[in-house]
Amino acid sequence: MREDQYVSVGDINTRFRAAGDSDKTVILLHGLGDSLETWIYNLDALAAHFRVYAVDLVGYGRSDKPPADYSGEYFAQFVSAFLETQGIQRCTLVGHSMGGGVSVRFAVRFPGKVDKLVLEGSAGFGREISIFLRLATLPPAGEWFFRPSRKLVTRILKRCVYDPDRITGDLVERVYQMLALPGAKHAILSTLRTSCNLWGTRREALHPVLDHLSSLPMPTLILWGGQDRVLPLAHARVAERKIPNARLHILDSCGHATHLECPETFNSIVLEFLLNKDP
Repeated sequence: MREDQYVSVGDINTRFRAAGDSDKTVILLHGLGDSLETWIYNLDALAAHFRVYAVDLVGYGRSDKPPADYSGEYFAQFVSAFLETQGIQRCTLVGHSMGGGVSVRFAVRFPGKVDKLVLEGSAGFGREISIFLRLATLPPAGEWFFRPSRKLVTRILKRCVYDPDRITGDLVERVYQMLALPGAKHAILSTLRTSCNLWGTRREALHPVLDHLSSLPMPTLILWGGQDRVLPLAHARVAERKIPNARLHILDSCGHATHLECPETFNSIVLEFLLNKDP
């Protein structure tokens, strides 16, 4: 993968990687507890056709982790400020899980800045989430769940895939090292507790986006693993129904992280969508 670069986004020292020389820009946004390395199988494939940025969201990876409330609006404003540092006026957003939820909120907030949306196993389309995430919203359960350990990381990652053999020792070590960084646990728990509770996604976090999906003008690709155990496939149907110019593609024998588990298929579907000139 490409070399790390850093830029000040306001007062947040932000890590990103970039590749490709097209005048069309794609931004890759990772999920909860993850980092830009999650796109290791996707960045170069997309960069053959686009200028692609993989970004560590504020609080994640090796970006700064301020003691903030990590709300959807906080992330959306951060993405907007990052685009300004790079002189990007418009882009396509590709978001996985939490990153999908951030992408949708950004598109609702700044529709004129988004060419297309790719939402992979995206948050933001329903209250139902896994019991593990709901329990983690409770103190001190969340603090105990997210104590850095390789055993915990292995268990979480295996819930994100259909085929557990996709979870290698190298992947476990990479995620573990990121979770062990100072401030990482606070960012994860704040993200969860700002948007979720024991009953699932909070209504006050869900409806400011869900109620405006019908106004989204941009072409949208919804990708979902047929065996997703983190966010239910029913959420994909909600997104398909509510977003006017949306198409849904379900990847069989894939879990929550299709870009990681089925990268060749993921890359092919995304490129076909992005290179399609039809409105």
